[in-house]
Amino acid sequence: MFKSNINKYITMTASKVYFTNLRTKPTSNLLDKMERLIKKAKIETIPFMHSFTAIKIHFGEPGNLAYIRPNYAARLVKLLLSYGAKPFLTDCNTLYSGRRSNAVDHLQSAMENGFNPISAQCQVIIADGLKGTDYREIVIHGEYCEQPKIGTAIADADIIITMNHFKGHEMAGFGGALKNLGMGCASVPGKLELHSASQPKIDLACCTGCNICVRNCAHQAIHLNSVHKAVIDYDICVGCGQCVALCQFSGAIMGDNDSSQRMNYKIAEYALAVVKDKPNFHINFIMNVSPECDCWNHNDAAIVPDIGILASFDPVALDKASADLVTRSAVLHTDNQLGNEHQEDDLCNCDKFHLLHPDTDWISGLQHAEKIGLGQMQYELIIV
Repeated sequence: MFKSNINKYITMTASKVYFTNLRTKPTSNLLDKMERLIKKAKIETIPFMHSFTAIKIHFGEPGNLAYIRPNYAARLVKLLLSYGAKPFLTDCNTLYSGRRSNAVDHLQSAMENGFNPISAQCQVIIADGLKGTDYREIVIHGEYCEQPKIGTAIADADIIITMNHFKGHEMAGFGGALKNLGMGCASVPGKLELHSASQPKIDLACCTGCNICVRNCAHQAIHLNSVHKAVIDYDICVGCGQCVALCQFSGAIMGDNDSSQRMNYKIAEYALAVVKDKPNFHINFIMNVSPECDCWNHNDAAIVPDIGILASFDPVALDKASADLVTRSAVLHTDNQLGNEHQEDDLCNCDKFHLLHPDTDWISGLQHAEKIGLGQMQYELIIV
């Protein structure tokens, strides 16, 4: 079904993942360390000269302060320009309601968060157009997605670079390179396909009828019944997960493990479509590791201390290495996040993302990505 699409920069041995911590000194700040990291990873071996280079980044929902600082993007752009590239910052519109669901509001939000042509020294482009309907169908004959619908500006780019804020995610388990590629590069119709089997469920015994999910559903798929309990109309629900993230009462709205697996499988296939036949390179920032996505207009306290920056040509190995580092890390907070029933000593070497979101199955996405030839989970961590 699939032909191997492992990036030509990846050998059949363990994929190289480069890592730098966040310790600095007067002669080497974090921007310098990031540049040194990606140079050590040999980003310059990509044929950048005169090539349209999409830098896929999450601009952050206004009100959220955990997203990657625009300074990092500006330094990357400066380096790519020195290689003769034609770089641009990009993202696709969102499926849920918010300030990034159309290009006009999305660009304004990006500007408020510091992503603009002046600060970045390159153009900022919403890849799937004004209303999210501008896309290319890329045929991969996937097991779950026949031809993913990728935002046109990303599909038309010659080279794909991702800058990924590594953090928790209420439906995927965590968000990293695969999520930024697969979900982030999908057009609005593509996001509908990705979420189509991920409809949440409501536990009426836990629901308090607070109405938050009703007010925030972009598709008017939730209403309160006669006894003031939330009810989902599954003929309308697209499974975007906004209600899951916004619910203030534990266990009232949740997805199921099968839905998380299926969505992660689809994300892997969409990611494959994005990088198909293109040079690609990926950078993960393990800092401000919030429990949920940067799509929400708030960010809870970080669950672990800031760890570092990683880079690789292999997005699968990169995400696996990042997850392993978070697993081995100490914890910062447990109240209402990782659960009071766990001792802090027990949390220092455990799957924190699964504790945060027990109904998710993040490893399934990496396994499927490896199966379809996007990369491999085996990695060699190289300290820079």
